[in-house]
Amino acid sequence: MTETTIYRAYTLRRPRPEDAHAVHRLIARCPPLDGNSLYCNLLQCTHFADTCTIALDADDEPAGFVSAYRPPTAPETLFVWQIAVDGRHRGQGLAAELVLNVLRRPAARGVRYLECTITPDNAASWALFDAIAGRLGGECRRTPFFDRDRHFRGSHASEDLVHIGPFTRIP
Repeated sequence: MTETTIYRAYTLRRPRPEDAHAVHRLIARCPPLDGNSLYCNLLQCTHFADTCTIALDADDEPAGFVSAYRPPTAPETLFVWQIAVDGRHRGQGLAAELVLNVLRRPAARGVRYLECTITPDNAASWALFDAIAGRLGGECRRTPFFDRDRHFRGSHASEDLVHIGPFTRIP
């Protein structure tokens, strides 16, 4: 499936294997996002392409990327792994549109819940997922999930689980 959609001045589509290097560079330009290996990004652009979206600007350069998947034990859930939007393209609703683009695809048919993890101090991500919950008409709940000391051995801030849903409409 090579379906593309247009959002404002951006082309949104499934990522392709040849996009992996550009995705890797995009994520590196978006601190405080955790970097993944290029190999991981290649898997996102192949094995997980149906639940990922790349946004290209008018110059065909990556402006944003969302990686997500349906957990095998929770098929009604889309778990958003990471959202990266280049600083020059922020403030235009692109991050929310990347997530909604995935939810509109056949690969997300039957999804009624959206989840992700966010550090407690990441105000921008909390605002984004509150806004997405409002657009989906689903309740947004927050619970502790990965603990700084127990899970990350002090090397990363704790992460709360965001759980949105159930929802029945995708704008």
